Amino acid sequence: MNLEILPSIESPDDLEKLSLPKLELLASEIRDVLCNLVACRSAHFASNLGVVELCIALHHVFDFRRDRLIWDTGHQIYPHKLLTGRFPQFDSMRTKGGLMGYPNPVESEYDLFMTGHAGSSVSTALGLASGDDLLRAGEGRQSVAVIGDGAFPSGIVFEALNNARQQGERLLVVLNDNQMSICPRVGGVADYLDRLRISRMYTGFKDEIGKILSKVPLLGDPTERFLVQLKEAAKAGLSGGMMFEDMGFRYFGPIDGHNIGLLKKYLKMVRRLEGPVLLHVVTEKGHGFKPAAADPVLFHAPPQFERRDDQVVTMKKSSSRAYTHVASEAIAEQMRSNPKVTVLTAAMCQGNKLEKVREEFPKRFFDTGICESHAVAFAAGQAKVGMRPIVDIYSTFLQRSYDQIFQEVALQNLPVTFMLDRGGLAGPDGPTHHGVFDFGYLRVFPKMVVMAPGDAQDLPAMLDFALSYDGPCAIRYPKAAAVEVDRTVASLEIGRSEVLHWGTDGCLIACGALLPRCVEVAERLKSEGLDIGIINARFLKPLDTEVILRAVQECDFVVTVEEAALAGGFGSAVVEAAADAGLDASRLRRLGIPDHYVEHGERDELLADLGLDVASIEKTCRELAGVSVESR
Repeated sequence: MNLEILPSIESPDDLEKLSLPKLELLASEIRDVLCNLVACRSAHFASNLGVVELCIALHHVFDFRRDRLIWDTGHQIYPHKLLTGRFPQFDSMRTKGGLMGYPNPVESEYDLFMTGHAGSSVSTALGLASGDDLLRAGEGRQSVAVIGDGAFPSGIVFEALNNARQQGERLLVVLNDNQMSICPRVGGVADYLDRLRISRMYTGFKDEIGKILSKVPLLGDPTERFLVQLKEAAKAGLSGGMMFEDMGFRYFGPIDGHNIGLLKKYLKMVRRLEGPVLLHVVTEKGHGFKPAAADPVLFHAPPQFERRDDQVVTMKKSSSRAYTHVASEAIAEQMRSNPKVTVLTAAMCQGNKLEKVREEFPKRFFDTGICESHAVAFAAGQAKVGMRPIVDIYSTFLQRSYDQIFQEVALQNLPVTFMLDRGGLAGPDGPTHHGVFDFGYLRVFPKMVVMAPGDAQDLPAMLDFALSYDGPCAIRYPKAAAVEVDRTVASLEIGRSEVLHWGTDGCLIACGALLPRCVEVAERLKSEGLDIGIINARFLKPLDTEVILRAVQECDFVVTVEEAALAGGFGSAVVEAAADAGLDASRLRRLGIPDHYVEHGERDELLADLGLDVASIEKTCRELAGVSVESR
């Protein structure tokens, strides 16, 4: 790869001296760098290819050391990082100690927020504009929010739009419309944007086409249905984005988001305007690399691949079966056996491996888009009338619906089953995506049952239990290869743990998928004469106080192990139970995620740093048993 321009870009200031042909060449070079990155490791790809020209134009027109820029969602940040002086470090993207795959204020003054969840950009940009105004620091300063059409239907976006009329004098919302979120977008807002996209063909002919289409009858054959669609598109064109204008925005577009010259023209125009502005930009996810443009779902965050010119030669695919696969297969089996079971996801059909479920049960599969609060309240409504909904959402994203989990589900004691994918460390996605807080935020609700499979064999049984339980249940599992512990699996009973071995010298109690590591630790120490018990907790709530408190009483030491935040987690629940029972817990140690945000890196790397790998757990047991390393 021969790069002529990109290595010389130390800051956006360097864009000023580039002609339009040079800027277009720069866009091509950025795409080459993105392709080479994915040749080394999995990374967010198609979304970044789609915003290259938009990013160049934004940095050419605005000075974001003074102006404000928020990218929503932040996984489309790669071109921005390349233009803001981080090209020399770009090869380190998503590796431990390297660049984060999302905006990171520690890396650059151009990154204002660590944006990993969708929808908040308009609110934060509006807050930046308001704060600058109050501090009298905002004269001539623009706040810009770049938000995708997949994130746009999020409830918080419309809360911000509702307030922008009064507080958005210097607010620009760039709507990046590529007809996608991670999966194809859904809902009425998507339909409205489609009509606006089609309306471009009517520019300059609005009056004539309005007269013609007013005479088109609304009949039923395919040709006439197409004419109806065109009629609706014309209405959108005639109204000029009326929905946005009615909310106090000046609407411009839609315009070609891959035409740098046109983008610069419009951005220069709108930055001179007072009051909130929405610029509708049409882009293609995966633009510039044919395979990604043809299949943006696969190439959202594809596995490592090798390319030749504009074709994929080979793609590295994992041969291991993940917990996500186990969960999706268990969901499909439940839906086959029980017609009352439904499944809901929030724009994560691919991430949750639910494509086959969607195909087999289209009427009982619901993708709400990036609207987790709606998904949970919607599930509550289904449960109230006798359905058995499964809400399948990443742990970190389910937090967005916390009030609905409380008010609409837990308080009503409704039988909604929550499947929390990515429970634990999410690896290279980093702190915005680590699902480490779910134990703490779920166990506080009365009547909520919270489970964590010790291995892959536990997961289907937990789902089977949850769908027969008359109340809310949550099952959390990691982003990891599905492992099975060799044992005779005990049947699942509410609030009962599984004792794999009762030890005389100490006990490891695992809550979740670190159980296999605890088993390995016990086997290592057994060869040296230490008899360490193993308990698979299975339930965080209700806690098996009978078995667990017996271990606290009888064993020389107890170590709780969880891939979750220690604050309010499983170990905390054990300590609370011991205190309530008046037991001495001085020989109890808790291993888990400490009270700080965990950076990005491979899961095994991060577990080792946190003392949750086999060697570290073994070391903790040795210290508590009074066995020195020298005596081994």
